[in-house]
Amino acid sequence: MESFPAFFPLKGLRVVIAGDGEGAEAKARLLAGSPADVVRLQGERAFDPAAYAGAGLIFIASYDPDVIAAAVPAARGAGVPLNVVDHPELSDFHTPAIIDRGPVVAAIGTTGAAPLMASLLRAEIETRVPPAAGRIAGLLGERREALREAFPDLALRRAFLRAVLAGPAAGTEDPALAARMLDSAIAGGWSAVGRVTFIAAPEQPDLVSVRAVRALNVADIVVTGEGSAPLLATHARRDAEHWAADTATAEALAAQAAAGRLIAVVDRRFDGALAKDLAARGVAVDRLIPAPAA
Repeated sequence: MESFPAFFPLKGLRVVIAGDGEGAEAKARLLAGSPADVVRLQGERAFDPAAYAGAGLIFIASYDPDVIAAAVPAARGAGVPLNVVDHPELSDFHTPAIIDRGPVVAAIGTTGAAPLMASLLRAEIETRVPPAAGRIAGLLGERREALREAFPDLALRRAFLRAVLAGPAAGTEDPALAARMLDSAIAGGWSAVGRVTFIAAPEQPDLVSVRAVRALNVADIVVTGEGSAPLLATHARRDAEHWAADTATAEALAAQAAAGRLIAVVDRRFDGALAKDLAARGVAVDRLIPAPAA
């Protein structure tokens, strides 16, 4: 990872856009409708260090090298993150390609090396982020404390949120109805259903199936076996627990599944005895095999 992605809360933040032309207009459109205090600096004002006082973020959005040469040192005096459009070597941060769903924001960056590639990837990902994502995120944010009280266990709370995002509350276009459905689910003391998915690690990592990737993306626990390292490095959640295959007993896995956790067992060898033992204990079990080689 060559750069660390971070999100700056915009509410009450003073964002300065210095410069004229399409670059500055594009940045203004990007921030239109946000809760930031957006300030435009044009002409000689862009060269005045005092004009940048109190800023939280600064964009120098000009393609004129003389404007850039004068505005950058003036902006540096504010001591805050600075982006110079089309000049990553002068910038403290890079502007990513953004998918905006209100509270839900996805960003794709290439450390300024290939912004067109970031835009193309955004178009691919945008279709997978439903328009209602921001609305349901807002509802969940308003009920953060209620969720923590109802589901003090993090894994159980995560499982509940997965069910909400896949359920009718996230799909309805009626905000009031979505709120009522969510409140009802929280008050009902929802119970999570865990699952153990056996993933056959392929000889070639690019033969992994889409279903296997999804299972790894959401797994709370990954059981690491032969050939698992490439898949885990690419597809497993960073905060997932890692258990060694030779010490993960059916009893321990069943207890975690009963608590609502999702488990992925990644190994080139399929442990049929373990799968049968888990099924006999009432655990939902899946087996995923790699895609066939071409």
